[in-house]
Amino acid sequence: MKNYLALLLSVVVLSACGGGFQAAGDLAQGRQALFRGDNPTALGYFQMAAQTDPNYMFGTDREEGVYSYLGRAQYLNGQYAQARQSLEQDLAQHPRNSLSRLYLGLTLARLNDRPAGQRDITAGLTGIRDYINSVTSTAGDVRRFWDRYRQIRDAIAQALAMIEQPNLNWDSLLNFCERIANAWEQEPDFTLQSPEATRPYNLTP
Repeated sequence: MKNYLALLLSVVVLSACGGGFQAAGDLAQGRQALFRGDNPTALGYFQMAAQTDPNYMFGTDREEGVYSYLGRAQYLNGQYAQARQSLEQDLAQHPRNSLSRLYLGLTLARLNDRPAGQRDITAGLTGIRDYINSVTSTAGDVRRFWDRYRQIRDAIAQALAMIEQPNLNWDSLLNFCERIANAWEQEPDFTLQSPEATRPYNLTP
């Protein structure tokens, strides 16, 4: 009887969660696909999440909207027009999402709108840097170990210096910023696994 009641309670809880529960699973699977470099699979999961619950926010340490993930995956799959639309939709709801801002800048640059792309890339990078600085100096939990050895923030400083170069190499900048963005997406996961460990990021310009 107890087992039956537990099962019934689980069904009720999952039913109440509805689309949010399904979206959470799809986003979790999509993130892992991104980390493996399997961008087409990631895109499929994020598309399903957007259909199921487009307003769902994933994560606890650093919440991200469904359209942020969808736009990033579209970008990584070369779907720049669609990525722009998704990222702008996310930023309309969450204007302080620096990761979406960074990817919007990358997208605009890929669409040959380099002045707007440079503006949003700069804003996204500085937003990520400032957010890390703020959280690590005030958090009383594991978040204080974010970017423990300043790998991400040092890379951001290098990227911002690249932007100031008179003969900016756009291909190098975009590639470098993509790796910075991927590192920032993974940082909460690595911090939970091993706060003091050096992260295995490739953040050389």
